[in-house]
Amino acid sequence: MNLPASVSDLLPPHAQDVYRAAFNHVFAAHARRSPTWIKGLRSVAWPESASE
Repeated sequence: MNLPASVSDLLPPHAQDVYRAAFNHVFAAHARRSPTWIKGLRSVAWPESASE
C-alpha cells in the first residue's frame, strides 16, 4: 500500500508500519464495503489524511 504523503513525509519507518497495520486491520474488518470507503479507512488510521 502506498502511504499518503501526509504519513510518509511525516513519520519514521516504524511509525509508518504502525499506520499500515492499523489501516490493514480496519480494511480486513470491513472488506465488504465499497471502494469509496478507503478514504474513511485512512481517516481511522491517520485522522489528518482524511482530507487527501
